[in-house]
Amino acid sequence: MSATVGSPGRLATGLPWWVAAAVVLVALNLRASVVAVGPLLEQIRTDEALSATAAGVLTALPVLCFGALAPVAPRLARRIGFERAVLAALGVLVTGCVVRAAPGVAALFAGTVLIGTAIAWGNVLMPALVKRDFADRMGPMTAAYTAAMSISGAAGAAVTAPLADGLGLGWRLALGSWAVWALLAALCWLPQLRRVGRPTEQPVRVGSLRRSAIAWQVTAFMGLQSLGFYASSAWLPAVFVDRGYVPATAGLLVATMSITGIAGGLIAPVLAARSRAQVGHAVVITATTAAGLAGVLVPGLEVVACVVLGVAQGAALGFALSLITLRSPDSAHAAQLSGMAQCLGYMLAATGPLAVGALHDLTGGWTVPLLALLALLVPQAVVGALAGRDRYATSMPTKASALR
Repeated sequence: MSATVGSPGRLATGLPWWVAAAVVLVALNLRASVVAVGPLLEQIRTDEALSATAAGVLTALPVLCFGALAPVAPRLARRIGFERAVLAALGVLVTGCVVRAAPGVAALFAGTVLIGTAIAWGNVLMPALVKRDFADRMGPMTAAYTAAMSISGAAGAAVTAPLADGLGLGWRLALGSWAVWALLAALCWLPQLRRVGRPTEQPVRVGSLRRSAIAWQVTAFMGLQSLGFYASSAWLPAVFVDRGYVPATAGLLVATMSITGIAGGLIAPVLAARSRAQVGHAVVITATTAAGLAGVLVPGLEVVACVVLGVAQGAALGFALSLITLRSPDSAHAAQLSGMAQCLGYMLAATGPLAVGALHDLTGGWTVPLLALLALLVPQAVVGALAGRDRYATSMPTKASALR
């Protein structure tokens, strides 16, 4: 693709506008099919006679897949190329949605694993693609696909139950309907295959980043912010119901977090990309998260707390994804760092809902679990500030600005 930079209909990188649109469309598939299960969980439990433990495993499986299968994505990209790897992820996602909609508990769990696998690959590949194809527009593009992920989550929560009940599709067809959206993304991604064999940079073999302190700091920030997000998303409805809110209102309060998270996800990556170092960004985002969680502790401030917490958590996710590209010298390192950060980060995040539930059972209330989440924001701020320094994650300590 040898288009001239700045040509009509093209981005500043010289790529057609539809390349950016295709990336955003893929991102719109990276949350909905997972979040869609929550509103239908009681129907699923009743129809499939699932115990509470089995239902918990069903909801935890995707997050565990996000972590356990993330390292596969960089290897897949090296073997078949980024474009084909993304298409493969979309194909697995379509298959997973269809399998999950089939009768039987085995199909339900098998489809969920396939969906988690597909999204794990997409989570890792998106930052690397942005690093490779939008090096001069990393902030806006990271903001765009982060916002698309937030929109995807909000859509999954808002649309699936009306499809099941309002249109009478039932929970299987409602969950299976997300295969259509993934198939549309796959069809729109097909033109990307014309770019295979004409990479924008020479392939780089990247070794392990385990000796890179900055890589561990990015990983820790990814994990801690994800832990807080999944723990609060899982348990805040129960917190509000225990305070006297009806379940529908409690769900609406949590949906508010997803909606306001779009704003945070749009703003944080753009601001982060404007600076060589992002130490202050990490501290401000984490402090805002603390303000939102503290507000949840105060009865009567639920609406304000959810708005603040939503903006902060959306910003934290966008910032974490930005760190992957900003701390990487090239797309190969971005893929490797993305795999490491999301593998270990999501494995850590999966413990959040379990730990909060255990603390609630031990104490009989929600104050101690919420205070525990607040306490975890201290190390989150520390590792975020360290990850925000002007350094690259490589096998050797390197100041980022020296390579620019």
